[in-house]
Amino acid sequence: MNKYNPISFQLKVEDFLPATDAEKQSLIQMRPSVSFFRGAIRRLSRNKVAMVSLAVILIVMCFSFIIPSLYPYKYEQQTQGSEYLQPGTYSKQEQARIDAGEKVFPHILGTDNLGRDYAIRVMVGSRISLLVGLIASAIILVIGSVYGAVAGFFGGWTDLVMMRIVDIIYTVPDILLIILISFAIKTPMNNLAAMAGFHWIQTVGVNLISIFLVFALLYWVGMARIVRSQVLTLKQNEYVTAARALGAGSGRIIRKHLLTNCIGILIVTTTLQIPSAIFTESFLSFLGLGVAIPLPSLGSLASDGLNGLNTYPYLLLAPALLISLIILSFNLFGDGLRDAFDPKLKH
Repeated sequence: MNKYNPISFQLKVEDFLPATDAEKQSLIQMRPSVSFFRGAIRRLSRNKVAMVSLAVILIVMCFSFIIPSLYPYKYEQQTQGSEYLQPGTYSKQEQARIDAGEKVFPHILGTDNLGRDYAIRVMVGSRISLLVGLIASAIILVIGSVYGAVAGFFGGWTDLVMMRIVDIIYTVPDILLIILISFAIKTPMNNLAAMAGFHWIQTVGVNLISIFLVFALLYWVGMARIVRSQVLTLKQNEYVTAARALGAGSGRIIRKHLLTNCIGILIVTTTLQIPSAIFTESFLSFLGLGVAIPLPSLGSLASDGLNGLNTYPYLLLAPALLISLIILSFNLFGDGLRDAFDPKLKH
């Protein structure tokens, strides 16, 4: 048998033998299969800006919902002789108690014109603003998703009429409507609270209830348009045709097939709606159309702090910075969610 010469161009018979199973497996380079949500969470976790924003949101929520229950002062508590204290200082009475050996917790952000600790009022104010944003976004999600899904699924005259209603609602001035609703429901709401014992109505104020009503009446139209556009595309898919062939009703198809496949865009849109709702509530509270006194919100605190801007700038600085931080964090986190739930991004 002739010896193989490596310098020559002679072919080797062994090179043409069938590959073994081990050699075949070594050539297969497949990424492990993951679900849509798991892949989205993985992409979101790689987004450092979104993760930092989420951490800031969690810290603000802890600052708003947990710390006030441990804080030694109450948001409505007034201390005589402690008006307009600088951050970290004490009044004469409190200093005397300290000299007598008593421990007095400092006013971290000072006090307001009525001697109320400003830090606890900022905490409770951020809680009110966050609750308004979350509840309003939930209202928008429910109404907008159902309305848009029905319009997109049935199409035809149903879609035409429903979307023209949306166009009309877009033209309604929201602030004017809030003022009108506040005056219209003020007396009935107060009478209802007095007769039925609904003290929470008097606590939060009629203005805040009117804000929720306006969100339910007006602000869902953007969500409805987004969901409608998604449903118009999804209803052409084969699984919708198969569901119809199996006898599924329109309600089941919308609930189980269409809205379920819109869950990514619903999460993203709802997250981005939260800062918009918080800004709207803060703006209305700044104008005096928000929560009832003495309950604070960030907008009402900023409005009160504006009066003493030259002398006591911290009264405006604290709520204004917190509003900016909350809105910026939710917007950046929403952008991260939008990138994570985009099926075209597979990096």
